[in-house]
Amino acid sequence: MNWDRIEGNWKQVTGKVKVQWGKLTDDDLDVIAGRRDQLAGKIQERYGIAKDEAEKQLAAWEGKADDSWFG
Repeated sequence: MNWDRIEGNWKQVTGKVKVQWGKLTDDDLDVIAGRRDQLAGKIQERYGIAKDEAEKQLAAWEGKADDSWFG
C-alpha cells in the first residue's frame, strides 16, 4: 500500500491504528496527521521500544492495508 494513500485518508484509518496500537491517544493521532515518521516515533514513545522495532511493526501494519480500509 502506498503511504500517500494512508496519509490522504488518515481520518478513515485512525480506527485501524487504534486497534493495532491502543496506547496511542486521539491527541497523538491528531498530531501525527498521517505522517509516517511521526507515527513511528509515537509508537516508540508509548510502547518503549526501539526505532527498528517500531518501524518493523509499522511496515507489517502498512502491508495489511487494502481497499477495505478506505470507505
